[in-house]
Amino acid sequence: MKETTLVIMAAGIGSRFGGGGVKQLTSFGPSGEIIMDYSIYDAMEAGFNKIVFVIRHSMEKDFREIIGDRIAKKIPVEYAFQELEDLPDGFGVPEGREKPWGTGQAILACREVVHEPFAVINADDYYGKDAFRKVHDFLTGENKAGGTAPGKFHFCMAGFILKNTLSEHGGVTRGICRLNGDGELIEVLETKDIIKTPDGAAVYAENASLIRLNPDSLVSMNFWGFTPDFMDELENGFRGFLENLDSNEKKAEFLLPTIVDRMLKENRVDITVLPSNDKWFGVTFREDVSIVRKSIQELVDAGVYPKCLF
Repeated sequence: MKETTLVIMAAGIGSRFGGGGVKQLTSFGPSGEIIMDYSIYDAMEAGFNKIVFVIRHSMEKDFREIIGDRIAKKIPVEYAFQELEDLPDGFGVPEGREKPWGTGQAILACREVVHEPFAVINADDYYGKDAFRKVHDFLTGENKAGGTAPGKFHFCMAGFILKNTLSEHGGVTRGICRLNGDGELIEVLETKDIIKTPDGAAVYAENASLIRLNPDSLVSMNFWGFTPDFMDELENGFRGFLENLDSNEKKAEFLLPTIVDRMLKENRVDITVLPSNDKWFGVTFREDVSIVRKSIQELVDAGVYPKCLF
């Protein structure tokens, strides 16, 4: 069986709603499951055979006790640590900088433990089974995850239907995907303040006007499939990012969508978009908690998940 890893970006977990740490994680499943448990369960079912958690050193003890140790009984687990000080030689943390360096650095932190095709997800998003199956099949399929031309990368991204990713309680930011005729990504247009109208159409506010979006558009929810050589790209890109960083900039981030977009513009990567019809769940607003719990309970009642995952 080909090795495939699921990388879960969890360095910021526990901070939502001012929770402040791992112990404050919200339970959503009938047996106390958190959203991440469902992603791990779906990944294992799809065929992923290793989990890498990206966390901070300061949360390691609690994370292992509450999450990592029980998951390690089911599937091999490794850890990578995203720290502000993890910088290339010759760089230091700018004075006054407190904000982490972003999702690009989070994945780069895995460079010592990930040497096989891997998927990347957020810790606090529910993606559904379909996306895990499709991304895993891409990563293990012949002539799909090894590049289409010499010197060119070939990655994938799970695409979700816009109307399946919106909150009932306010505007959200989504990356609207533009594809070519072969279903490959041309660009991701970050679109802010997308809301639902009474008829279910998605619109967003711009200059006090409402602009209608296609509710069936595919959007990025930060679920990617990469080959291990992407680590070299991240390392070089992070150095370039730091070299061009304004000394007064305290919050700039090295982000996966920005990195991928640059590679697309330079024609150095093909990205296959894998559409998923599953409904995405996430907690953007406090009011979303009850809806996510209800949605997961409905999946359990329908037999999609057992009452107790692990």
